[in-house]
Amino acid sequence: MIIGKREIASMQLYSRFAVASLAASLPLTSGYAIGAPSSTPVVATAASSRCAAPLAIADMIKPTLSMLGAKGPAGDNLGDSLPNCPTTIWQAEDIDVDEWQAKYNAEDMPACPYEIMATPADNAKGADYFIEKRDEIKALLLKHGTIWLRGFDMTKDPDGFRTFWESLQLDPCLDPIHSSGLRKFLSKRDALYEEVNKQSLSRHYIGLHQEMTEKRTAKFGAFVCFQPATVSGGEFFIADGERIFRDIPSDVLKKLIDRQIRISVSNLDLELIEALPEFIATKPEAMEKVAGLVGEKVAPKFDMDLDMIWGTDGREMRLQAIEHAQSPINRHPDTGRPVWFCNMHNHARFLRERRPCSVPEVGMTDVYYGDLKVIEGDLLTKVNEACEKNIVKVPMQPGDILLCDNYRVLHGRDVFEGDRLHAVSWFGDGEGEPMAGKTAATGDTMAGFINKFVVGE
Repeated sequence: MIIGKREIASMQLYSRFAVASLAASLPLTSGYAIGAPSSTPVVATAASSRCAAPLAIADMIKPTLSMLGAKGPAGDNLGDSLPNCPTTIWQAEDIDVDEWQAKYNAEDMPACPYEIMATPADNAKGADYFIEKRDEIKALLLKHGTIWLRGFDMTKDPDGFRTFWESLQLDPCLDPIHSSGLRKFLSKRDALYEEVNKQSLSRHYIGLHQEMTEKRTAKFGAFVCFQPATVSGGEFFIADGERIFRDIPSDVLKKLIDRQIRISVSNLDLELIEALPEFIATKPEAMEKVAGLVGEKVAPKFDMDLDMIWGTDGREMRLQAIEHAQSPINRHPDTGRPVWFCNMHNHARFLRERRPCSVPEVGMTDVYYGDLKVIEGDLLTKVNEACEKNIVKVPMQPGDILLCDNYRVLHGRDVFEGDRLHAVSWFGDGEGEPMAGKTAATGDTMAGFINKFVVGE
């Protein structure tokens, strides 16, 4: 059969549509998973409200660094020379759940977070305080998992915040999914990313997660408050992965370890393929073509190992981008102690559907067993209970820093009203290679598309 220009154009049209649609559907892979605490009453919210005019106007006038009195550029420009986020260190084999849970239950586990309150004498020292205390702070971080640094004057702007982490000799790196274009710099030259402060996302509860993918994981994160929410809420919160490991019922933990998990980061519904005339392509041919195009053109932008799979959740024409199988636990790379190392609290659809959530279908994430079978709701509920039992809310004030061990401690953010300006820098092992070209600067076409039309920047 001869295929003419019109038929070729139709094939190109649905191919381009599929690729663009998945590109627009992948914002919620790590820190953007959305929901709210199970204790919050369910409220129906239209997905279109994310782009409502009042929210767009509010975002335009939100606080900026200059409004908060930030100084001009200082120090080297780190933006285009940051090393990539380090490869995830997996040491998940042969962990005896019963032995370690008994050990953790018998221990008097250290406080997490550990608080350090600045005195006038500490503030008078400026950067010298952190230089003098460098080894002590790093030892406390290893022991407690998170340090809450409070009342320091120096860290109320990006210059002082950078001086803080440089004084500790931390090695900045890119966010694990920086190449996607979803992570916006607040101060690129200072390796400082903006947290999720947008008005259009203010009513979204960001669940517990480590800044990690199966492929890449930051070693440490330093979260800084420049302005808390001006009306209410927006508290940053953390949970100790050792405590979550301890509190998940042993049979649940063993089942998840044995079967592993896979995280779906996007849904793309393509019923339109069924309407294509067969002289263009048969349904199986079209499905194979679309999946291939998505895998070739979109998935590499996320520097993640993703499989494009049809019908995993029972919907034949739904294409999902799914990470490779991984363990829900891991050993800490320095201590060797097992931790809960999984973003299930963030991504499980069963949990998110029981929380207020305005995410459109394309952005809904989910978590499956390693063989792509559905994880039972009862099991997810038990994991959720262990996670929420260990959440500690931290009401940060301007200049406050949470220095987190990202392998051990999970983090999230509560809903808020008003303006809010928090930021974060990520740190690796100092051995990563710089990510070359426009991708490192989030300046290529696809990154720009995602930031403009998905993230809304």
